[in-house]
Amino acid sequence: MARPFDGSPFGSPRPEPFAFGARADSSAPVTISFVRKLAASNSFKAMFKEGMTLVEDAASYLDGSGRDESKRLRRAVAMAYASESMRLTTRLMQLASWLLLQRAVNEGDMTLTQAASEKHKVRLARQEIACAPDVFEELPPRLRALIAQSMRLQARIIHLDQSLFDGQRREAFGGPGPIAHQIERLRTAFAAH
Repeated sequence: MARPFDGSPFGSPRPEPFAFGARADSSAPVTISFVRKLAASNSFKAMFKEGMTLVEDAASYLDGSGRDESKRLRRAVAMAYASESMRLTTRLMQLASWLLLQRAVNEGDMTLTQAASEKHKVRLARQEIACAPDVFEELPPRLRALIAQSMRLQARIIHLDQSLFDGQRREAFGGPGPIAHQIERLRTAFAAH
């Protein structure tokens, strides 16, 4: 039996509009944590795979062709190679630790609260390139590419980490932050008119 077209491309009745901050029932506000959804999504799985692949690629390069390339560098560049390769390894180990911690949360092996308490062991901080730009340009292209990839991944993970754990801190220390308070004041002001 055919149903009349209701304007929905899916052939089902349209859901009632749901406004931000609306309540599903009269007792509790509905909150959707997009950051937590992202952290448990296929996007996270892709990020995890990217991170672990980068760790393997860097290890393979540094133990293989990178070692040979470093022997052919002039002294100042060889020193920069040693320094930047150690920084790369440190950065990747920090990122891998964070990714493994988050995967444990996603798979139910650990709660977000437990992960937050373990997080102090993972020093997740931006690491910039330490050598001068002209010396960096003399480093082997593969090392420069690995460094660039690791720094891009680091920026994404730091952003996700701050979004996840700052939100958790807000919840732990009394609920919504100052912006939610301001939004509520605006709702109250406009509801009066």
